[in-house]
Amino acid sequence: MESALMAAIPGLDGPAFIIEGLAAPAEIRLDRWGVAHIRAESQDDAFLVQGFNAGRDRLWQLDLWRKRGLGLLAADFGPGYLAQDRAARLFLYRGDMDAEWAAYGHPRAKGIVEAFVRGLNAFIVLTRDRDDLLPPEFASMGTRPAFWDAEDVVRIRSHALVRNVASEVARARVLARCGLATDVLRKSLSPDHDPVIPEGLAPERLPQDLLTVFRLATAPVSFDAARLAAQRADAWVWSEVDAFGAVHRSDRQPVVALAEANEGSNNWAVSGARTASGRPILASDPHRAYQLPSLRYVVHLTAPGLDVIGAGEPALPGISIGHNGTAAFSLTIAPIDQEDLFVYETHPDDPGLYHYGTGWEAMARVVERIPVRDGPDEEVTLAFTRHGPVVCEDVSGRQAFAVRTVWSEPGTAAYLGSLAYLGATTVTEFREALRDWSAPSTNQVYADTGGTIAWFMAGKAPVRSNWDGLLPVPGHGRYEWAGFHDPFVLPHHVDPECGFVFSANEMNLPADYPAETRKLSFEWLEPWRARRIRSVLDDDAGHTVDASTRLQADVFSEPALRLGRLVAALPPADDAASRAAIHLLLGFDGYLHAESAAACLIETLWVCHLRPALVTALAPEPADADLFRPGDTETLLDALDHGHPHLDEATRTALVTRALASAWLDCEARFGTDPTGWEWGRFHHGFFRHPLSGIGGTASENVGPLPVGGSAASVMHADYRPHDGALTTGASFRMVVDVGDWDASVFVNAPGQSGRTDSRHYADHAVSWAAGETVPLLYSREAVDAVTESIITLRPSQSLRPSQPLRPSQELPST
Repeated sequence: MESALMAAIPGLDGPAFIIEGLAAPAEIRLDRWGVAHIRAESQDDAFLVQGFNAGRDRLWQLDLWRKRGLGLLAADFGPGYLAQDRAARLFLYRGDMDAEWAAYGHPRAKGIVEAFVRGLNAFIVLTRDRDDLLPPEFASMGTRPAFWDAEDVVRIRSHALVRNVASEVARARVLARCGLATDVLRKSLSPDHDPVIPEGLAPERLPQDLLTVFRLATAPVSFDAARLAAQRADAWVWSEVDAFGAVHRSDRQPVVALAEANEGSNNWAVSGARTASGRPILASDPHRAYQLPSLRYVVHLTAPGLDVIGAGEPALPGISIGHNGTAAFSLTIAPIDQEDLFVYETHPDDPGLYHYGTGWEAMARVVERIPVRDGPDEEVTLAFTRHGPVVCEDVSGRQAFAVRTVWSEPGTAAYLGSLAYLGATTVTEFREALRDWSAPSTNQVYADTGGTIAWFMAGKAPVRSNWDGLLPVPGHGRYEWAGFHDPFVLPHHVDPECGFVFSANEMNLPADYPAETRKLSFEWLEPWRARRIRSVLDDDAGHTVDASTRLQADVFSEPALRLGRLVAALPPADDAASRAAIHLLLGFDGYLHAESAAACLIETLWVCHLRPALVTALAPEPADADLFRPGDTETLLDALDHGHPHLDEATRTALVTRALASAWLDCEARFGTDPTGWEWGRFHHGFFRHPLSGIGGTASENVGPLPVGGSAASVMHADYRPHDGALTTGASFRMVVDVGDWDASVFVNAPGQSGRTDSRHYADHAVSWAAGETVPLLYSREAVDAVTESIITLRPSQSLRPSQPLRPSQELPST
């Protein structure tokens, strides 16, 4: 069933909505795939209508995003959300707002965001008198959407991807127990580097709950019946975050710690010299945690001087991935190290004082009131040092811990820097626009109709003159950021000789780059996707849009192939299970197709049996193995292939053979005793879970299961939960742009464009997405008009000047 707003529009002749703040009539054309093509008479009106449309299609998602980021969940959902609210408030931007608005590289960043928020608030106004315009989740939870302020968009930082505090703490724990030489089992470093142990660091003194608050600050919103029923007395026990982002009671159940997010992306641009058409092709598939609705939203904005189409996050104006009719652009995460953990000695008589320099400094204490549903406000105190928010205070141990992060710097609201490059039509303009890009740190890939292709690394990169960012540092003043590297010293390529550029979160610093002196990062995602992309593009001298979509859906896994070869080289097995397993894997080619039985066995072997056994075998002591789990795949495979001091040939053979037999029996238990019926996609599946499905009443709004091939190591990144095969991270959005023949471009956005459960665009992309298929991304006026299924017309009201921003405290006029 279509949404209430759309149901009011018969065919293409819908009624007009009167919108406060709009300067001239505008329209939203919805095509058959749910893309909103917005046409306005000015850019401010275009961004205003973008905000209105975001509210129309994603209001429940946006309202949760705002309340999570600002620390306002308890007002709607009760005391069980107080700990998360307090944690989120620690990481709000609290600096000068004039500096903030000036830091995005666009002279009208503030005006654009204000226009966007006016439009979003205008839709919320309509819901006051039209309950049918509200997504049903509001009625289910007994809540209402709140009005936005422009500052809300930029002050919320904690949804951005920055790094590497969690890894610093994990490495410190390894240092305390085993020494740093063994940390390669947990995470390999590249380029080769010996971590610097900061003078005065006492890793054995780090408390176990050190990162509890930090994890809460960055956790998504999760719903649990017990948490919703929590009373004020036990509010603060709802503070532990599991490996999948759900919040649990700290006093009830063991929780699997949340690791660094395995979120990345692929992108590439191929020169016209290597395409069948002679035009460049640009591809993008960002990998993030799967959500319902999708994290990305595709929109087309047309106004004088503006004609851009592509994807962004629905709470932001503009787009960050797409094209403007001359240049196309996309991004992946470049894992620049943008945060550090500082460890303080606190005063023996006053835990609010920390040692700095030759004396003591007082933490800044900020008292705030958090509204709580059905009760009085909760007063909380937040602490800050000169380096940032205090995430843990160990009073008995006379220690405190704070996070220094680029989030505290002006201009680091995630992806808003894309406003600066929306109008770029040359590679020089694009590079200049990236000068102010701050967070997240990215690989930006570019292609234009003149034939230029390029790759740029962009983002705030702290200068660490006397340490490398790989371990926590004492906060006494010896270890300080010395500003940020000049953006133009970050690596880049323009029109490389090979004819293509790409990135997949791998270590992609050029061989002659001064990695040891600039210390951008030593922790990258594993190289499998990057190697596969390079191999495929190297072999394709006549690349096409279809070839790019096939590569985005490529399910080849280098680790799986290496394991298959290892199994094939085993001596004849004595037991029936091992013999059957070896037989099934004979001739295995490394492709994890959804229909493959061999994929079931090889993934079960590695994830559930061989990798855990290897970590235990290679750890200095078996009791230390948990420090290294799940284990660095590159390190572990190299140990299998090339040997290791703790793994001689006989030990290796016995280890692999035992794991293989266990994996076979495991597969029989999971998939049945007849391997001809095993199919990887029956286990490994996409499942888009509605946020409220765990508390009853909305399970029918879940989307899936959908059989999917691949794994975390394939170009079609598809990481999953080992116990049930549900995908956790990957590309819900994929796009391929034919640069110059724009209407030949394609995309998919799973499970659908709309967040409204009563819209037919709620899940209409899901089946295509799972099959690696796409739908058209149309751009020209003629092509868009031909597939328009409905039009929403918006007309201005004269009661509010268009330039006047709306604030949450204002009483908005009714319509």
